[in-house]
Amino acid sequence: MVTQKIVVRNPEGLHMRPAGIFAQEMAKFECDVYIKHKNTRINAKSLLSIIAACIKCGAEIDIECEGNDEIAAMKKAIELIESEV
Repeated sequence: MVTQKIVVRNPEGLHMRPAGIFAQEMAKFECDVYIKHKNTRINAKSLLSIIAACIKCGAEIDIECEGNDEIAAMKKAIELIESEV
């Protein structure tokens, strides 16, 4: 398992569009991907779960990836968050 702490930079947080892109991209990976936010573990492949978490700009989140392609998934997750999707 790999984990990475990152700050959400998108001015609108992970609202509908960026959450959709993020979930869609994470679904391409075989490994399990989670977002930890405010002591809650969220399935990063679920659009509804991401939206329900209300992740705002400036929120510090942890990305967790576990499985065969965890390194590639982590790289893509960080890329998406840093690009302000």
